[in-house]
Amino acid sequence: MCALGWGFDTQVNGAMVSVPAFREYYGYVYQGNPVIPANWLSAFNVISSVGQFFGGFLCSYVADRIGRKKSLAVGVVIATGGIFGETFSSSAGAFIASKLILGFGVGFYLTLGPITCSEISPVVLRGLSSAGINLAIAVGQLASNAATKGFGNRNDVWAFRGPFLVQILFSVILLTGSIFSPESPYYLVRQGRVDEAKHSLQALFGTQTDITPALTTIQSTVNAEREASTPSYISAFRGTDRIRTLISIGAFTCQHLAGIVFVLSFSTYFFQLAGVSTSSAFDLGVGVTACGVAGNFCSWFLVNRVGRRPIFLGGMVGCTTLLLLIGILDVIPTGAAKWAQASLTVVYSFVYFLTIGAVAFVLLGEVSSLQLRAKTTALATATQAVWSIVMNFVVPYMVNPDSGNLKGKVGFIFGGMSLVTTLLCFLYIPELKGKTYEEIDVLFRSRVPPRKMGTY
Repeated sequence: MCALGWGFDTQVNGAMVSVPAFREYYGYVYQGNPVIPANWLSAFNVISSVGQFFGGFLCSYVADRIGRKKSLAVGVVIATGGIFGETFSSSAGAFIASKLILGFGVGFYLTLGPITCSEISPVVLRGLSSAGINLAIAVGQLASNAATKGFGNRNDVWAFRGPFLVQILFSVILLTGSIFSPESPYYLVRQGRVDEAKHSLQALFGTQTDITPALTTIQSTVNAEREASTPSYISAFRGTDRIRTLISIGAFTCQHLAGIVFVLSFSTYFFQLAGVSTSSAFDLGVGVTACGVAGNFCSWFLVNRVGRRPIFLGGMVGCTTLLLLIGILDVIPTGAAKWAQASLTVVYSFVYFLTIGAVAFVLLGEVSSLQLRAKTTALATATQAVWSIVMNFVVPYMVNPDSGNLKGKVGFIFGGMSLVTTLLCFLYIPELKGKTYEEIDVLFRSRVPPRKMGTY
């Protein structure tokens, strides 16, 4: 649910640009059409990521001190304030301030989701639960586009206020659900609260299940990592933890260099700029995110069979190819070409969520050491936020009619960056399918090259 809320928020930012009433309210008329200036459009999309950057770091601190459950409650309260603010703001300045507050709360969501999934899931389900994070993100993005389509054709302020206010549902569900969810047994053992950890494991696996082996494994892992050093953010870049941290943040860097902000967040607006009618653009936007949900669902059947490394590398190759094709088709000035571009965008969404989108969260949950998991996840969240800031600032200048007006030619830019990133992925993306956290620790301490870890 954390990931679902985050997915909705990220998608609604870009989707609002396609709503005429939103552009009229916050923009101006350019050549007969309402347009939001590129600088304001960048600010609208960037400011939420700024909040996520700081929210993620604060969450790592809070989660290690008061626990995962209470940290979630803090994040929900902050996010709810931002939701009401963005919904009822009457000026661009107030809207930006509200997006900053909401982003701060969403930073908690994005940090807590991977941490909790990796700590409460058994080894056999770890890949599925981590991949499920990205499925929830895709569902959130689909819900966002559906809400935008449902409200977007209105002629009043509720054309954009409606989708914003829908996010209150996530706050209610998260706050209510957290009351009944167990605390992370790893966190409880690290705090010396072993009896509470036993109750948490029983809640997770059932009272009829012998939890002794699971508890022993948790205690062994915690004790081994506790003997190593006192964790800090500097520790994440020392010794063998350096490569683990770089792989974690590198996986999220790949997502952005592979053009996810351009293809997904601005897809509906991109369709309009390509000459597709507003109604058809909304339909295609829903189609893009629906294919993302389908792709992520399919990843569940592959992640434990095929493995992490083949899926991730295959996804990078596929996304690179699709981006270059989108760029090539933009050079061809025909009506058929614009529909071909739209089709490739839909295919890209399926491929991305099947591969890069899903496996990045699996890698984050597996590669990071237990002792540094909260901090590594915060660094990954910060990386995600920094790249979102960069891309959401740059892409509007690339595609906006009153700026670069590159349209589909942006595919050449992201296709080139994605190609270089694919080569780095070949060297550094590991295969950790079926390995326990203790086995993963041994592989990294033994300095086994990441590309060869699957053979050990």
